[in-house]
Parts: sequence; C-alpha cells; structure tokens
Amino acid sequence: MTSHDTYIKRCLQIAKNGLGSTRPNPMVGAVIVYKDQIISEGFTSAYGGNHAEVNAINAVKDPSLLEKSTIYVTLEPCSHFGKTPPCSDLIIARKIPNVVIGCVDDNPEVAGKGIARLKAAGCHVTVGVLEAECKEHHKRFFSIHQKQRPYIILKWAETQDGFIAPKSRNEQKPVWITNKYSRQLVHKWRAEEQAILVGTQTVTEDNPSLTVRDWSGANPIRIVLDKDFKLASEANIFNTDAETLVIGSANHEHEDTLQSNVSIDWSLKQDIAKQICAVLYQRNINSVIIEGGAQTLQTFIDENLWDEARVFIGPSQFNKGVKAPKLNGLLVSEQPILDDTLKIFKPKSK
Repeated sequence: MTSHDTYIKRCLQIAKNGLGSTRPNPMVGAVIVYKDQIISEGFTSAYGGNHAEVNAINAVKDPSLLEKSTIYVTLEPCSHFGKTPPCSDLIIARKIPNVVIGCVDDNPEVAGKGIARLKAAGCHVTVGVLEAECKEHHKRFFSIHQKQRPYIILKWAETQDGFIAPKSRNEQKPVWITNKYSRQLVHKWRAEEQAILVGTQTVTEDNPSLTVRDWSGANPIRIVLDKDFKLASEANIFNTDAETLVIGSANHEHEDTLQSNVSIDWSLKQDIAKQICAVLYQRNINSVIIEGGAQTLQTFIDENLWDEARVFIGPSQFNKGVKAPKLNGLLVSEQPILDDTLKIFKPKSK
C-alpha cells in the first residue's frame, strides 16, 4: 500500500461521519498531510454547511504549513457556487501545492472542472487513488448523476421455507421473522438513506411507522404506493414523525394529514418502477430502501431497477403464506446475526 492509498483510506473512514446528514451532497472526507504527518482532517458537514476540504483547512493549527502540504480528498473538489463557494478556489487561495483525489465528480457542474482549475493554478494533482473504493463510497451521489435515479436498496426478511409473511394474521402489526439485533440494524440503515418505500398491502397489514426508533438518526422520507389513495388517514405512516409522499393514480387528498400526493400512469405496468424512480429523481432523492411488500419488491426486480438487495433469513418456518421475491442476483456477502443470516446481493450485470 502506498502512502497515497493510506491517506485516501483515512479519508474514506472519516467521510462516513457524514452518512445520512449531507444528502443530497456527497459525504466527502479530506486529510491534510505535512511531512508524512496528518495535520488536520475534515468531513462534509450537514447539508448547507462546510464541505470536507473547508473543514480540513480550517482545522490546521498552523496555516503557514498549507503551502508545503498535500490535501487528500475522496472526490474531486467542487468548482461551482452552491450553498458554499468552490472548494477548488479555497485550495488555490491557501496555496496548497499538492492535491490527491480518489475519483472524479461526474456532476455536470464539476466533471473535471475542479481538477482543471487546480492544474491551471499550478497545483500538482493526482487522480484515481483507490478509485474503486471511492466510487463505491459515493455510490448514492453517483447514481443520481449517472442513472438519473436514486441508489436503490431492496430489503426483506424471509423464513427458512421462503415466505415473507404468513397466510393470515390476527392483528394489524408486523409478524417478526428476525431477531431484535437484525431489526436494530434495519433502523440503522433507515437513518443512512434518504427515503423508504412500501406498497399499500404493507401499510394495510403491518401499519408501520417506517421511522428510526432503535438507532440515532433522522427519519427517512416515507414513500407509499397507494394506487387509489385508499389508505386510511389514521395509518401510522401519515403521522407527523416524518414527511410522507403518496404515489397514486389520480389526484385526491387525504384529510387531516401532512403528506403530499403525486400521480403516475399505472396502466403502463412494465414501467411502474421506472416512473417511481422519475418521481424520486425529480425530488432530488439520492437513495431509497424498498421494504415491501413482495409485489413492490418484485416490480423493481423485474424492471432491473435495483443496486443492492439485503435479505435476512430467519430461523422460523410458515409452511404457507406470501412467498419471498424471486431474485437473480450475485451473492457478495453473507453473515450470521445470532440465529439470523444476512445475505447481500448485487445485480449480476454490474
């Protein structure tokens, strides 16, 4: 491992401190090095705040060292005015001579312009250090710009015999397949993503809140597919704990709720997932967890609109009920969580 690799790896570590709070901005990490010693670090502040490079530069105790230092960043420094001024301009103004970048920012407003600006100012720029790792880290941000849709995570739990729900239930609440530690992990995931999506059947049968309760973090935007806008306004998903967006097929307002409504053309059955992605893209939502039900999950699978599937397998059996979605993916990891098993899949074409 080269010294460049070591410092970019550290950038990736600290960048994760911004997970769940920087969106729609990328969660960047930055490290400033002088004579093979880290003299400051920074990561992207919550949306509207400083970028990683600014925080790292501001943290240097002796600013005179900047003119002899190297700044490492996971993503190309921005070159445009947004909520904050361009980071590339700040690097130039502080006369930092060396810049090492993990990967290029494919946002059309940047897309190499930050690198070009740094080079034009006389900076020595190195690009592509741990590039694959940096692109994986910034996958949510890249999905928006490369695919014009959010990064999509499918999540469900199934029994040993392949069911995600029993045939019948006595109460309007979830029937748990996994243990409390797996469920806590799901709440951690909710805090990390911008939105969470379910279908009508899930709301009708489970009456979920879809909020973060067993972990610290912000609640995701709740997306519910309700073709005929028939869900009762008393459902937990319409409480004031988080924003809720209802996607249906006709203009209709629920009474006494704070959610907004949007319509898509449900007659185009093969393009339902594509239309949903377009709605989320228009709202600048860069990641979404799809938690059910089976039909909703299968719709995204069949349209090949997913990036990751997180599947829990619990120890119980239902013998009959709602079958788990059929997924033809590549298993990339598998781990036990007590008596549960968590399997992570990626699309085979990627």
